[in-house]
Amino acid sequence: MTIDSRGPRFSAAITTVVLAIVLITGSGWLLLAQTLVFAVGALAGLRYHPYGLVYRHLVRPRLGPPSRTEAEAPPRFAQGVGMVFAAIGTVGFLTGAPVLGYVFAAFALGAAFLNAAFDYCLGCQMYLLIQRIRLAA
Repeated sequence: MTIDSRGPRFSAAITTVVLAIVLITGSGWLLLAQTLVFAVGALAGLRYHPYGLVYRHLVRPRLGPPSRTEAEAPPRFAQGVGMVFAAIGTVGFLTGAPVLGYVFAAFALGAAFLNAAFDYCLGCQMYLLIQRIRLAA
């Protein structure tokens, strides 16, 4: 399945804002909500991703057709990586280990910011690297 390549970048922009708020407030509950958003994208697919739904129904109709599409698998894998980092951060915040929460939320923020600002998806690059390694083996 292919997707509009602008959708994941839009989602990364919202994620960047959410994770910045997490770092400012130290809110483990907000990070838990973001973890669940990542989980929907990773486990159910990008078609059901909450930010993707906003993009598809409110933003994309105003932009016109995409100039390029991409495979869903790399961004979906990236959502899984984000889910893991956010889950670890959530555990840190909610169990009294805020340093763990801040560190893992900051890692997730860095990856989301790279995608939102520069269209560089770290999780997608990890996915492609793993695929190349699997094919070489």
